[in-house]
Amino acid sequence: AIEHRLMHAETLAYMLHRLPIERKIPGNVHPRLGLTNIHHRLVEIPAGRTTLGQCDAEEDAFGWDNERACMEVDVPGFSIDSHNTTNGDFLRFVQAGGYQHHSLWTEEGWKWRVENGIEHPAFWRREGNIWMYCGMFGEIRLPQDWPVYVSHEEATAYANWLGRKLPTEEQFHRAAYGVPGSAKERSYPWGNAAPAAKHGNFDFHYWDPIAVGSCPAGASAFGVHDLVGNGWEWTSTVFGPFPGFAPLPFYPGYSANFFDGKHYVMKGGSPRTAACMLRRSFRNWFQPHYPYVYATFRCVED
Repeated sequence: AIEHRLMHAETLAYMLHRLPIERKIPGNVHPRLGLTNIHHRLVEIPAGRTTLGQCDAEEDAFGWDNERACMEVDVPGFSIDSHNTTNGDFLRFVQAGGYQHHSLWTEEGWKWRVENGIEHPAFWRREGNIWMYCGMFGEIRLPQDWPVYVSHEEATAYANWLGRKLPTEEQFHRAAYGVPGSAKERSYPWGNAAPAAKHGNFDFHYWDPIAVGSCPAGASAFGVHDLVGNGWEWTSTVFGPFPGFAPLPFYPGYSANFFDGKHYVMKGGSPRTAACMLRRSFRNWFQPHYPYVYATFRCVED
């Protein structure tokens, strides 16, 4: 019950974010924590095995019904972005006419974009030749080094523009929790220590994102940054049950109602995600056309 309330605390933030600024009492302004030496690159992840869900050894731990099964998956080698796609990265896609190229979008995505007049991310606003960012308590000049928050459709179109893909759920797990040269996996990208502020932007510390790469202590064993916190990460995996799935008797529709092929798995966590939901097995999900979730992404190459 407590964890479910914490989930609603985050979704409530999505609603509060859309209120007019004059109807809010300003929160504290936080440092942007920008770093000048961030080097965005593709990180090679060797083939290996990863575990999805909670295994028998973790039966005493809490988990929702979609986590309670255990599935081991062999993951072929791939490359993944070292950092999340930033506003600056996505701006180049906008300037290149990415929202006007039908070929980059899925048919459903293109229909959604046209019918709703979508021309840029929901948190952006154009003021003449200047792009502004709509934060929780005010507008600022678009922070180029913050992760971009977009819908799954927009993320997919961007990945297509680069000739890449969104990662699968198992690719995310391999990059986040795997260890080079070992079959063991970590509880968190940084290791097995409990989540702390140095590891990422989560647990309600800030209302808005911070610059990517601001928490190097949270990097995975492969050197991939910001896998937990600062924005949920879209995957290309359709939300569905693991083998052996059984609904919880006290809440049978919690997950099963969304096994409809219309929702995508998100991993990681946002600034408004409670630390208890940063466990490796936790799965979030949303429809691909919802633009107000605090969700970013990174791309992969096979």
